[in-house]
Amino acid sequence: MILDAIETAQGFERIKALDDAVDRILFNEETKQRFLFLAGQVNKLFRAILPDEHANEFLKTRDLLGVLVEKIESYSPIADISGVVHDVEQLLDSAVVAKEYVEGKPPKLVDLSRVDFEALKKRFATGRMHIEVEVLKNQIAAKLGKLLRHNKTRSGFMEKFQRLIDDYNSGAINIETFFEELVKFARGLEDEERRCIAEGLNEEELSIFDLLTRPDMKLTKKEEGEVKKVAKDLLLTLKEEKLVIDWRKRQQTRAQVYLTIEEALDRLPGKFTKSIFQQKCQVVYLHVYESYLGPGKNVYSEDFRQPRAK
Repeated sequence: MILDAIETAQGFERIKALDDAVDRILFNEETKQRFLFLAGQVNKLFRAILPDEHANEFLKTRDLLGVLVEKIESYSPIADISGVVHDVEQLLDSAVVAKEYVEGKPPKLVDLSRVDFEALKKRFATGRMHIEVEVLKNQIAAKLGKLLRHNKTRSGFMEKFQRLIDDYNSGAINIETFFEELVKFARGLEDEERRCIAEGLNEEELSIFDLLTRPDMKLTKKEEGEVKKVAKDLLLTLKEEKLVIDWRKRQQTRAQVYLTIEEALDRLPGKFTKSIFQQKCQVVYLHVYESYLGPGKNVYSEDFRQPRAK
């Protein structure tokens, strides 16, 4: 039995046995979730029979399962996904395990832009494949959560990521193919994160620009420049004059924000017909309402936390 082998191992052999066990548990999402559920049940049953001295008989097993849960958890960066659409929350939540055993420091989130993908491929080829896949998958999930929180028009990335996970969990693709596709996907996220530089916009301006031009506005370079100017001017006016403290709580300040958006978007190129103009005003207002709480408090702030609905 795997647990018995771990318990009897010592030193480096014990570490190896633990890593081997985790790699087997991470065979796919089903085996991972089933193990976490069963480990949680063991912990609950153990606590239920305390302080009966017979509980000591199961202490080693409970603690060993806790160590395995902690190791699995260490591969799952905890992403702040507040304010992201429900489908995205469900997708990312599935990649983050609940903390039941250890209340230690959260795992450090690794920036995908700093990942050496060639070295990662070598580790995958010679090491524990399921662990490498789990680490990369959850780093992608954390990065994707941030990108989507900043810009909802990136939902296509979420859909593609979900399809990859579904294909792997269903057995449609093997682990080698899954890993290669995850690497390609991660590099695509890097390109998307750098797109604002190519467009000459910051992340906030790019979000408004994308809302105005996606999914199907066909614009010339000159018209794109005009839309970018509208996005920059609108954001500057809102942040300097309209997004006051608690602006979302008062009808008057909400109306002023919407009017400011209308006035700014009225300078869009002629391809934005009346119906498109009205639709874009609503979309941009919703984005501003969801993303900006007040001065310096928005989803682009590093320390931002979206208040939970009561």
